[in-house]
Amino acid sequence: MHADLTIALDMMGGDYGPRSSIPAALAAVEKHPRLILLLCGNRTVLESALEKANALSHPRLIVKHCDEVVTNTCDPAQALRNKRNSSMRVALDLVKSGQAQACVSSGNTGALLSMAHYVLKMLPGIKRPALITSVPTEKKQPVYLLDLGANIQCDPETLLQFAIMGSIVAGAALKLDKPKVHLLNIGLEDIKGHDGIKQAARLMQGCSAINYQGYCEGSDIFSGKSDVIVCEGFVGNVALKTCEGIAKLIMFKFTKALKKHLFYRCLAFLLRPVIKKLYKRVNPDQYNGASLVGLRGIVVKSHGNASKKAFMAAIEEAAREVDRRIPDKIQAAFEEMAPIEETSVRS
Repeated sequence: MHADLTIALDMMGGDYGPRSSIPAALAAVEKHPRLILLLCGNRTVLESALEKANALSHPRLIVKHCDEVVTNTCDPAQALRNKRNSSMRVALDLVKSGQAQACVSSGNTGALLSMAHYVLKMLPGIKRPALITSVPTEKKQPVYLLDLGANIQCDPETLLQFAIMGSIVAGAALKLDKPKVHLLNIGLEDIKGHDGIKQAARLMQGCSAINYQGYCEGSDIFSGKSDVIVCEGFVGNVALKTCEGIAKLIMFKFTKALKKHLFYRCLAFLLRPVIKKLYKRVNPDQYNGASLVGLRGIVVKSHGNASKKAFMAAIEEAAREVDRRIPDKIQAAFEEMAPIEETSVRS
């Protein structure tokens, strides 16, 4: 992990607030000795929780008092205008000022997107930010899926930019020179999909910055044929939450079946190592933490109902993003492409 890595946490956001964020912060600093966490939230609440955990004077847990909280029902525009001293806004301001290298929040997604866009601004040449995360596949390595809800509808040029950013993220994470990029569609044939998807496909085919492989369907997400899958935010959000729901359903049904009969319970005891390995592979908590790419800073969005384990996974994802210098790599890629685009327009 990066030396003296400092991450600002929105401790009050999400469904559980400090009930999950405090235990996650404690576990994170215990596991990563160079990690410094700036805990943004109500000082009285946070210090009381830290005192109960015998961590009030922990040198790498620093409380940043905030009077306000962005609730899950808060309108994003209202939050942007009126919640300047909220735990979410303060965490983002710490990234902008350079006091923190990344921000993690499980709060209101719309408000986080609006605030992050306003506070940190976009990298040069990028139209819209995108939420990206990895999901498990049949193979050892995951696939990176974007956009997951930052942009409900996207024009073809924006989808192309998502493909480029996704390729950079996947390349850095998976150590690949040319990650395989697919465009999510309702079929594999060229005639499938609406006009925007078809135009995006043509743009991707002509872009040398990515290794475009064509369309893929929803059933291909877990196959491992792709390193990056690009889609509009509405589709991506539904796909991701469906994936998480299916994983939980399978484990629920499997566990319930094992409890029905004595023979199955004995079999489960013998298969415990295999079951644990399987659960760890598909458990959505370990994949928690969607990065908001395209901004002049690192922002990781955790699930609103994140558990301690899930929120810690988001903290660790933020640390990896800092270590990989993702914003710098995205900026460099778009700066390299700019002269090519200008030449193409002139000709």
